[in-house]
Amino acid sequence: MTTFQTLALLLTFAALGAYINHRYMNLPSTIGLMVVALLISLATLGFSRLGVVNLTSTSAFIGQIDFSGLFLHGMLSFLLFAGALHVDLGELLKFKLIIAILATVGVVLATFVTGSLVWRFAHMLGFSFPYIDALLFGALIAPTDPVAVLGILKETGLSKSLRVKIASESLFNDGVGVVVFLALLGLTSGQQPASAGEVIVLLAWQGAGSMVLGLTLGWITHRLLGSIDDYKVEVMLTLALVAGGYSLAEVIGMSAPITMVVAGLVIGNHSRVFGMSNKTRKNLDVFWELMDEILNALLFLFIGFEMMVLTPAPHLAIGFLAFIATLGGRFISVALPVLTLRLHYRIEKGTIRLLTWGGLRGGISIAMALALPAGPEKELIIAMTYITVVFSILLQGTTFPHAARLIIKSASRS
Repeated sequence: MTTFQTLALLLTFAALGAYINHRYMNLPSTIGLMVVALLISLATLGFSRLGVVNLTSTSAFIGQIDFSGLFLHGMLSFLLFAGALHVDLGELLKFKLIIAILATVGVVLATFVTGSLVWRFAHMLGFSFPYIDALLFGALIAPTDPVAVLGILKETGLSKSLRVKIASESLFNDGVGVVVFLALLGLTSGQQPASAGEVIVLLAWQGAGSMVLGLTLGWITHRLLGSIDDYKVEVMLTLALVAGGYSLAEVIGMSAPITMVVAGLVIGNHSRVFGMSNKTRKNLDVFWELMDEILNALLFLFIGFEMMVLTPAPHLAIGFLAFIATLGGRFISVALPVLTLRLHYRIEKGTIRLLTWGGLRGGISIAMALALPAGPEKELIIAMTYITVVFSILLQGTTFPHAARLIIKSASRS
């Protein structure tokens, strides 16, 4: 099957899934698509067990798609830029300290707490699972997924400040998560452990350096956008910024996701306000909203279809416990910084519970798990990651709007 035929088939499934969800299920679009794909996968697996269908060709088709490369080195750039376009920079700067701590210290805390709990659970169930591999799972599952998080925030009635905290943290914490993941991956592969100085330099390059690159690329594009008034050319310039900027960041070893988030903030908060006509602004918003919707549909559809090739069923028990461990790690990594900062800053009641339950996992974690080198623990890590992501999106994602209303109501009474 050619690349175009593969894309055509996926787009067809995405469109049909979106129709079924809108017509009959009325779930948030990304969650609804994944549910449709999961139901198709489960039904197909059931028919395969009964001998009605042969899954060989279907599994081969899904298995040939390089999900890790496609997502990490393609789709993610467009999704992050589209998400950052509508984040209020002024509100973000008001909460820069708590967002920065949650996206750095919080990720490290979540890595060690989650990894330690998973290691303990694995040994309770009789799995041979080295502690360093448990920490590796903790690192890849620690960052919240901005695509999934931004998707559910559209469905809630949270205050602007809470939406900014949840969205901004999810947009920035994956860069730190990747650094921690790569450092631990080096240890598992037998490489020389990185010194504290090397880790600090790497974090500075990935963090501060990526922000500078994003600001620079965003500013250059902003100046180009402000010098013309042709929405077709201006949309093409933003496309060039995303594709070219993401590729440039990867080539020079910076965090491409952070670069795109910062560039999106520049275009969204300055170019949309000062550098565009109303016609251009409207067309730009429609274009990136549609791009976001299509790529989200493909991403969550594919996560659902992965059931056919990952076969996580033998690991359901440890996978569910890994999901519990992930929630525990998330709670501690949020509670400690928030309770500490609350001594000096006013933070809304219910923030810890909202950040914990709103911290969805998604495609980023699966992509990192699939990128692991072949080894005896890879199958277990992939299964735990997939099961955790599915539980996170289906359970947390579908209940978050209702849970948020209950938490806010409870906080207002206390």
